[in-house]
This record gives sequence, C-alpha cells and structure tokens, in this order.
Amino acid sequence: MRAVIQRVKNSWVLIDNREVARIGYGLTILLGVLKGDSAEDVERLARKIVHLRIFPNEMGKFGRSLLDVKGEALVVSQFTLAAETRRGHRPDFTAAMQPPQARTLYNSFVERLAQFVPVQTGHFGALMEVGIINDGPVTIILDSRE
Repeated sequence: MRAVIQRVKNSWVLIDNREVARIGYGLTILLGVLKGDSAEDVERLARKIVHLRIFPNEMGKFGRSLLDVKGEALVVSQFTLAAETRRGHRPDFTAAMQPPQARTLYNSFVERLAQFVPVQTGHFGALMEVGIINDGPVTIILDSRE
C-alpha cells in the first residue's frame, strides 16, 4: 500500500458538486492499494500513520502524532499511486490491485484507522474533488513494504 499523507487544517471531498466528507485538523490520506497487499499492509500502514510524529510540539518541532493532537483523518482512494513511470510518457497502472479486492483492503484500512481516530472518506472509485488546506505544508509518502 502506498499513501501520501498531508497535514491539514481542514480537508473535504466533493462528488458532483456535493460535499460528502469534511475534516478539521488532522491528515488527508491518499491511499493506493497494490497487487500483493494484504491485511498485514493494512495494519502496518494504519499504525505507522497514527503514530507518525509530524505535528508540532510546544517547541514547534515534529513531536506529536495524530493521536496526540486528537486529529481527524480523511481517506481518499487513489489508484494512481500505483503508477509506473520509468518508461515512456504514459503512466502504467498494472501494479494497482483490481478494484473488487482493492475496495476490500481500502475498507479494512478505513476500519482499522477508525479504531484510533475519527475518519471520513471519499467514495471508492468515484471521480472526486479533494480540497486541502495544507498545514506547513507537510506532505509525507509512505509505503507499507518499506
């Protein structure tokens, strides 16, 4: 699984010009599910994200986690994170898990994350507009296999 996480002041998802999700202070998580991902990847990535110390402490340094700041999470499916771009100019998405299996792992990730923090989501596979007010900006790329 690959995730791009952004520390946000707030974030939201629109589908067909209708807001379907909104969070305040926390993380927007763009999540890509790759072939070969499993329940272990879900667990590893969810735990890593909620414990990652990327929020400022009293000295302004990265010292607090999403749990520490009692933040929220917005999770958005993002199959394009599986893109391979080494050859040519058109991304190759063959590393992305097929949608039915990817949806299952995406939902498992959301459920696991919700055991730690409040979670909102976009709609898996939908064409979405994602609004993000970055805080910092702080953007981190994670891979459950690394």
